[in-house]
Amino acid sequence: MTKKKDLTTGQLLSLRHGWAAWLVLAVALGATVLLWQLSIRLVEDRTEARFRTQSLQLKTAIEERLLNYEQVLAGGAGLFSVTGSVTRDEWREYIEKVDINRYYPGIQGIGYVRRIDVRDMADHIAFVRANGIPGYLVRPLGTGPDYYPMVYLEPGTDRNRRALGYDAFSDPVHREAMERARDEAAPMVTGKLVLVQEELAEDQASFLMYYPVYQGGEAPSNRTERRMMLSGYVFSAFRMNNLIDGIVGLISPFLDVRIYDEGVPEKDFLMYGSNLGSLDELFSFQMNQTVSAGGRDWLLQTRSTPAFDYLASDPRPSIVLGSGAAISALLFLLVLALIRSRLMAQVSAGRYRAITEGAANVTLVMDREGRVTFASPSSYDILGFDPAQLPSLALDPLVHTDDWPKLQECFEEAVGHSGRPVPVTRARIRDAGGEWREMEGTFTAMLATPGVNGVVLSLRDLTQLKAAQSELHRLAFYDPLTGLANRQLLRDRLKHVVTGSRRSGETAALMLLDLDGFKRINDTLGHDAGDELLCQIARWLEGGVREDDSVARLGGDEFVVLLSRVGGPEDAGRVAGGILERLCQRVRLNDHEVAVTVSIGITMIPDDSEDPVTLMKYADLAMYKAKELGRNNFQFFTPAMNIKAARRMLQQEELTSALNEDRFVLHYQPKVDLASERVIGVEALLRWHHPEKGLVPASQFIGLVEETGMIVRLGEMALRQACIQVQALERAGFESLKMAVNLSVRQLMDNGFLDMVRQVITETGVSPDRLELELPVQLLNEDARTVREVLVALHDLGVCLILDDFGTGTCSLVALQQLPLDVVKIDHEFIRDIPYNVSATDVASAVIALAHKLHLTIVAEGVETPQQLSFLKTSGCSQCQGNLFSYPLDEDTLIGFLIRQYEKPLIS
Repeated sequence: MTKKKDLTTGQLLSLRHGWAAWLVLAVALGATVLLWQLSIRLVEDRTEARFRTQSLQLKTAIEERLLNYEQVLAGGAGLFSVTGSVTRDEWREYIEKVDINRYYPGIQGIGYVRRIDVRDMADHIAFVRANGIPGYLVRPLGTGPDYYPMVYLEPGTDRNRRALGYDAFSDPVHREAMERARDEAAPMVTGKLVLVQEELAEDQASFLMYYPVYQGGEAPSNRTERRMMLSGYVFSAFRMNNLIDGIVGLISPFLDVRIYDEGVPEKDFLMYGSNLGSLDELFSFQMNQTVSAGGRDWLLQTRSTPAFDYLASDPRPSIVLGSGAAISALLFLLVLALIRSRLMAQVSAGRYRAITEGAANVTLVMDREGRVTFASPSSYDILGFDPAQLPSLALDPLVHTDDWPKLQECFEEAVGHSGRPVPVTRARIRDAGGEWREMEGTFTAMLATPGVNGVVLSLRDLTQLKAAQSELHRLAFYDPLTGLANRQLLRDRLKHVVTGSRRSGETAALMLLDLDGFKRINDTLGHDAGDELLCQIARWLEGGVREDDSVARLGGDEFVVLLSRVGGPEDAGRVAGGILERLCQRVRLNDHEVAVTVSIGITMIPDDSEDPVTLMKYADLAMYKAKELGRNNFQFFTPAMNIKAARRMLQQEELTSALNEDRFVLHYQPKVDLASERVIGVEALLRWHHPEKGLVPASQFIGLVEETGMIVRLGEMALRQACIQVQALERAGFESLKMAVNLSVRQLMDNGFLDMVRQVITETGVSPDRLELELPVQLLNEDARTVREVLVALHDLGVCLILDDFGTGTCSLVALQQLPLDVVKIDHEFIRDIPYNVSATDVASAVIALAHKLHLTIVAEGVETPQQLSFLKTSGCSQCQGNLFSYPLDEDTLIGFLIRQYEKPLIS
């Protein structure tokens, strides 16, 4: 076998050991990247400088060449000024001496334009033809009075001879330059044009430069005299490609060069293109300059090309990057080598310490006679002995007498088998405080190992381990708040009771307890008070059952009492009654006295079931039955409860499907103002469109919807549909009708309720003052501060707040005074018995009077007889609704009803 390495590559490269190497690598790579970017920037700056230099040189060369051409024209104009009249031969001789093909590339020819009066036109044509230009004509002929035909143009090539006789002044482009040259007495350049002598296939951009010639040779001092004394123009014609190609090829052959007339970078104004710009978007640099010549501005645009970038490229950034990466890797490996050397030295030096100074173990080194020669520092932390004094103590008095022989036997076995550890043995060791500690240890003889030279005893303290195991067991099987058994332990105990009951035939009972109104205590007094109450309940329950019975807490305010043996349901009922009597008392929490009641569900074992899961389910059903019957009582499970639960489950599934498939609709019952005898609003009533049962009223499913939490989603749907109906009523002409929507306590206490209302109002565009929200009277039993915050926020939105079912349940008059309510609605239970039940009429009268005192509007619902209506009008009720006026109507029927009621009053 090969020896295992002390330090693997993975360990060496970990941050724990190799952080310095990684740091050096990161710094070196960072420096490399910075230098690489710097070198790239330097190369780019140098390339850009080269580009700008070539662009500037190009502009200077173009301007110098055009200036030279102006000087050539000035010489020709001077020839006319000196001699007064120049013949064709003299002009040809002058141009030949100038040698334009050699010294002035780009000039197509230099000529002379003569000013001819229309009266002299015939003599002029005859004179030119007589001097060797047969077929000469001035073209095009205009209306005069002056013409400016080209009479000389050298060199006299066939191409140039085609331009003789052309009246350039007839062309607006020529004329504009010629007039400016005449008026300014300076050479002027035309705009972009095609030379007369060009073939159709050679219509490249060209221009002409005109230099004015005046009679007498000198330019007159003012513009009027210049126009009168003008005798003609010396001109030169230029083809842009011939003029610029040579300059570009000499100075910037790898730049994309373009020249635009009048400084407009568009295709129609393009004077010159170097044909390197097919890759228009692939350039690194661009420069725009203005070239001014002959009173005209050209836009000189230069761009770099891939060829320019390639020639300007520099390998030094790549060299910097590669060299830096290589140096970084070498530094990384060097530092790793240094770290490995240091770690290996630490490993070698720490082996002995690892044997003797384990923080979790006590390490003792003994000689052959069993005397302690060394004790690890951990002996003080674990046993309380000073490591320096332990060698002077005898070992056997510290070991329990029952464990000493086994420990001595293991010591002798280790001495006999040097280098091989002896199996673990347990022993009780007395610490410095005299307490016995459970420890386990092993002997290893290292008599020949330098630095050790003895037998090593390694002792591990099991005290903390056992305590931790005990704590883990407690956390796994006991409720951390009350100390009662938790759900897991209850499941095991229930299985055990079921098995015992099946084997012995004895009856057992399972009770599920739920505190009534615990959520209100939590919300009003705080969770600390709620926890204190739960602990008190746990103590009461444990004190009210036998030792063989079990009490557990499932979570929240649910407890379980498991009676392992009972004589029958009567005995279980007596125990449940005792629990109710014991718990039904007032408890003081945070300086407040609260009443405690509990609802209990009981299932019998094995009569009801032998399955633990089913038993828990049955107990839960029975507990809910106890709550339905008014709370603070106990109920035994019956098969009917299971059937009812199955029906509820089926109905819950149907409700979920109906909500997903949009099977809920709203019907609307009109609300009548008794003073005007007109409909002033409607109440939206929810209906379930069942595929088999038809329309199902809300009273048959709203309880289950609230219990399952679907009321939040369903309530939003109802509110949105009601707001949409308000908009439909407005479009039908009923702008003043209000829409009342019923809300539940669960909706109002939902954290997202206010945001939902604001969103629905915003999205539907309904005016808030058209909306009435009917609040259940049970809302007043919730936390007063939370309820007030919600109602104030709704009131600030501008909606009308109605307290529904007024007169039922508990209702605080202080709450009525403090909450921003607008309307109270008398419950139909009181209206139903009017006027035959004196108590009902008295209560209704009192409620109406109280509402008037509180300045609240009164609405009576459930009005079905004229006698009820007469009583309510006499008692001062403001508004009514009920079947006497109209049953709840769907959307279409509602519109027809409203139209008819406006034709005649509903109350006669």
